Amino acid sequence: MRNWMRCVAVAGLWMVLGLAWAQRVEGDRPEAQGPYQAEVTVQSQVEAQRKGGFTRALGQVLQRITGDRGVAQRPGVAQELRDAGDYVDGYDYRQDEGVSPVTGAPTYDTTLVVRFDQDKVDNLIAALGLPVWAEPRPKPVLWLAIDDGSGPRLVALAQAGAARSVLDRAKVRGYKLGLPSGSAAEQAAVGAIWRGDASVIARLSARYNPPMQLIGKLYRNAGGWTADWTFVDKGRVLDQWSSSDADARRAMAAGADGAADALVARYAKAPPVGPPGVVRVAFTGLHGSDDYMRLSGYLQGLAVVRGIAPVKATPDTLEVDLDLVSGLEGFRRLLDHDVLEDTGAVGTPTFQLH
Repeated sequence: MRNWMRCVAVAGLWMVLGLAWAQRVEGDRPEAQGPYQAEVTVQSQVEAQRKGGFTRALGQVLQRITGDRGVAQRPGVAQELRDAGDYVDGYDYRQDEGVSPVTGAPTYDTTLVVRFDQDKVDNLIAALGLPVWAEPRPKPVLWLAIDDGSGPRLVALAQAGAARSVLDRAKVRGYKLGLPSGSAAEQAAVGAIWRGDASVIARLSARYNPPMQLIGKLYRNAGGWTADWTFVDKGRVLDQWSSSDADARRAMAAGADGAADALVARYAKAPPVGPPGVVRVAFTGLHGSDDYMRLSGYLQGLAVVRGIAPVKATPDTLEVDLDLVSGLEGFRRLLDHDVLEDTGAVGTPTFQLH
């Protein structure tokens, strides 16, 4: 009887891990496609909810393209997130019907699917000097063993539902994880995963491309679950970390974040827009106080501008020191040429106010 109850409990855990993320959708199903589209849940279709959804969706896109999960804290980004609607190329809503993993009751969610203008987003990233995690991106193999109390078992392709949270989190971070096929030799490698023998897993994973492995073991602790992770690139251990949570799915999802951080640190590159700092520039075409106020307001609205210090003014020209997030090239990238135009002057960079 005890063995039978243990089997029921184990089966229940794997069903929760595999099915809690399932959902059913009636009718048309607009979905985010590609790195410049994102999905966010909103409470309704009113404008305020939509505006907040645009902000969160653009944050997802910037995180995905840069690979930096802290991108919202970089200089200038928060300001542009508040104006995320300026980067939107189109949007749709989707009504999702699902089942609560806790109560089993039906749930109904409204999802906002947002498509952003690629050129505008790329220009913003370049102007702010943000790193870019170039395409195509690698698809590491996830070697995950789970011990729910009955001994560790490998999560292979046939058990992909059990690893859904870490697979989905990888997609949010802008890459994908693969799973081993689950051959007898791979199933037998659970012991190597459990004792942290990355070299054995790297050799076993040689048949898969690229030669990258995210190796993890998930097990119970006093407060819930712990996962220990190792990320290997071409036989070299890039990082090791642990994640704990009362929910096994969240403990697993942290594996995708750690792997993304390791990949970004190794492969993401910032565009050559120049170092941050103070640059002296001149503005011409100012014919009165209204023009001065218009120029000042425009400059303060640019995410790349951190500060403005007037230096010298004449009836037609204003010289200022601009404190820039990413140098003069970043400033030029964000200019609206209907407002300011680079005159190409030799010496002090000069811009004409229209």
